[in-house]
Amino acid sequence: MHPAYSVIFFTTASGAGYGLLFWLSLAEAVGAMPGGRWLSFAIIAVALTLISLGLLSSTLHLGHPERAIGAFLQWRSSWLSREGVAAVLTYIPAGLLALMWLFNIESGLSSILAILSAVGAAVTVYCTGMIYGSLRTIRQWSHHLVPLIYLGFAAATGALLFGFSLAICVSLPMWTTLLILVTTVTAAVMKISYWKQVDADPGQYTREMALGMPHLGTARPLDPPHSRPNFVMREMGYSVARNHAEKLRTLTMVTLMGAPIVLTLLAMLIGLTGLWLALAVIAAGVGIVTERWLFFAEAEHVSQLYYGAARA
Repeated sequence: MHPAYSVIFFTTASGAGYGLLFWLSLAEAVGAMPGGRWLSFAIIAVALTLISLGLLSSTLHLGHPERAIGAFLQWRSSWLSREGVAAVLTYIPAGLLALMWLFNIESGLSSILAILSAVGAAVTVYCTGMIYGSLRTIRQWSHHLVPLIYLGFAAATGALLFGFSLAICVSLPMWTTLLILVTTVTAAVMKISYWKQVDADPGQYTREMALGMPHLGTARPLDPPHSRPNFVMREMGYSVARNHAEKLRTLTMVTLMGAPIVLTLLAMLIGLTGLWLALAVIAAGVGIVTERWLFFAEAEHVSQLYYGAARA
């Protein structure tokens, strides 16, 4: 699949924003949030900004962005529509929390709103993952780990941003350090397992199956379907060379998985917490963009059987 930069920005920025909102909301709900209301307001403002920028960028991939409102109407059958509905509903408790912190309003509802914000963030990211996980026409996406990986990396990048925010404003609690390590390791394990399983899958569909004669040998087209590349070939026939993919996977493992773990351990052991976590945030930013670009670039659409692919 052709990697659309607007969708890459959407999934990475909104994922990190929802992860940040999730951990902030949980900390507020259990009374473990250090610092005063201004720190909480600043963190939720960052989270909502990342979420909003990501959601807005997703409309740039539409041929008619002005019709995006129609995406909310098919929530019974469409994961895209469910994501939109969940995203809008999450703004309600998160926005009320932000207003309560901004105007210093004390209320027993803050814990309830925090829990609703955390649930809404998790549900929205899950719906985002299921947009791709529900597509049987792409074997790399139709995989049980895809929505879990979206949740895992949202949790890991959100935890890293949360820890960095605390480190530069107050101090980094030990539980936040452990949170960064656990979520990063968990996401890394899931992604590496996903790569291994996808690489071992030769593909479910063949040209012979599409023709209804898989038992008659290999089918070879006499002429190409088109004399020049068309829209389907450009959008769904994009491929990345295997050696390039391996290098980019290595870059992802180093920047998104290895570097944040090492830098967080350095922050915990030798101090200068803000500096190490700032470097970890930068490394993770490079890594998550690379990981998401590969997620699209390595996807093989079944339509390419028509254009000469052996399997999909």
